Amino acid sequence: MTHEIGGRVVVLAGGLSPERDVSVRSGRRMAEALRATGLSVDVLDVDATLLPSLAADRPACVVPLLHGAAGEDGAVRGVLDALGLPYVGSDPVACRAAFDKPVASARVGAAGVAVPASYVLAATTFRELGAHAVLDAVRSSLGLPLMVKPTKGGSALGASVVRTEDEFPAAMMAAFAYGDTAVVERFVEGTEVAVSVVDEGDGPRALPVVEIVPDGGFYDYSARYTAGETEFFVPARLDPAVLEACAAAAVTVHDVLGLRDWSRSDLIVDAEGTPWFLEVNVAPGMTETSIFPQAVAASGQQISDVVLRLVERAIAR
Repeated sequence: MTHEIGGRVVVLAGGLSPERDVSVRSGRRMAEALRATGLSVDVLDVDATLLPSLAADRPACVVPLLHGAAGEDGAVRGVLDALGLPYVGSDPVACRAAFDKPVASARVGAAGVAVPASYVLAATTFRELGAHAVLDAVRSSLGLPLMVKPTKGGSALGASVVRTEDEFPAAMMAAFAYGDTAVVERFVEGTEVAVSVVDEGDGPRALPVVEIVPDGGFYDYSARYTAGETEFFVPARLDPAVLEACAAAAVTVHDVLGLRDWSRSDLIVDAEGTPWFLEVNVAPGMTETSIFPQAVAASGQQISDVVLRLVERAIAR
């Protein structure tokens, strides 16, 4: 597939979030995929030189591949809107809703997708009410095991599974290291899957479901981005009806949150075959170990063709 786009495409990668390295790797892969279609592509970092560069040579389209707050909270996309530059992906309002895990879960749950019971705890609540009393109340309500993670952020940074009472305080501190608010949710035992969704103009559709089997049992930062630490199965080794339920859940997430072009929902499928929504990513990773490229390949498509169509859709918009 070749392009009919006049002008260059700018891929935004890097930034100052803890996920900078992942973003740089994703940006490099995205640039390679777009160049394979014959496009002129520049990869730019998010720093004081970015806006002058965009103003001096306005690109035909921007592809934000920033992970973490800088790229997924909608702020950078809002600046692109202010500049009148088309870009691939969701608008700022949808990004903010998706990036805030409790907000996303509430909306997705209201749409009928299963979400784990949870509590949102601010660091100030710990100080004011006493950490011990707060943890006891939450543990008594939700039981064990639990998942603790920052309310905002990705790549499982600051996230941990709590299986014993003694692990709870350290898990909370780990989450607070990445933000002043954490979400504590009931841990759902089951098969971890990720479902990528793309909309090339004819409505959102799910790509093949990817099953994730980390060697260490938890899909943490290392398991996500270190080759060989995680096994992937595409399509996931689940019954066809369960695969359909996972796909439907991911499309519902995409629709309910008002997402655009592409997204990736992380789910857990329990023993009964019910998919539980965990979180959604508005800027799917493009690294060597990322889910989205694997799902595209399993669908029988070339990643370069898919991303080119998304760029064309953004420009037409």
